[in-house]
Amino acid sequence: MTPSLAANATGTDRLEALAAERYRQPQHLGTEWNETIDTLLSHRSVRGYLPDPVPHAAVELAVAAAQSAASSSNLQAWSIVAIEDTDRRNRLNAVAGNQRQIAQAPLLLIWLADLARPRAIAADGGSAGEGLDYVESFMLGVIDAALAAQNAVVALESLGLGTCYIGAIRNDPEAVARELGLPEGVFPVFGLTVGFPDPAQRADVKPRLPQSTVLHREQYGDDVRGRDLASYNRALRSFQSEQAMPGIDWTDHVRNRIGTVEALKGRHVLAATARKLGFPLK
Repeated sequence: MTPSLAANATGTDRLEALAAERYRQPQHLGTEWNETIDTLLSHRSVRGYLPDPVPHAAVELAVAAAQSAASSSNLQAWSIVAIEDTDRRNRLNAVAGNQRQIAQAPLLLIWLADLARPRAIAADGGSAGEGLDYVESFMLGVIDAALAAQNAVVALESLGLGTCYIGAIRNDPEAVARELGLPEGVFPVFGLTVGFPDPAQRADVKPRLPQSTVLHREQYGDDVRGRDLASYNRALRSFQSEQAMPGIDWTDHVRNRIGTVEALKGRHVLAATARKLGFPLK
């Protein structure tokens, strides 16, 4: 489905068009259209940007949206570093494998699991903060950062900006920590490019797995491989063709991405790296 089909629909018709665009097949969602749902279902990764700077007011709104996300025990164990400096962005891009979206985007946000702040608060009160030494606390910071970032993405997209998550920041967290001057107990979880989409570089909605594959009720289903994978392979192939991307079945992509240690691109040592950055991970 082309973006214009969803763009020209209204109300219930628009919701059905957005759902069909997301799944590449009819999908009745049984609810009413609103602007928030429209923004969510319209999400796409943007890898081509105009050089126009991102307004500071948009960044501040995105942070407010991020801080409105749920936070485990209200510890708010995350932070962000906003990067506009071209040289610094280029050095970080070298860590991430020199991706064009990082090179083009006027703004790169690095999302951090931040246990340095609660550690300092504990120390100020005479506490060792032993609870921060465990895997649970590291996961808490990572989850909080992810929840916050997704809220920010929705806010930025509602303003007409485009975004793309950059997991490759984890290729070398120590290098990122040095570049950003991170204290012990702060871990770079992922990056996020932000900018105004370049209309000359097509970015369509990527189809997702059918709901029948991911939605279980009461208990996990018997088929751990999921259903309808063949139809999803066809849908993704169609998307790849439209985007002039190399064609590969999703099932093959999954096998390739997890098949070897080398496919992790250096991230197989993240536990050891996290310990070096001040996370005991007991």
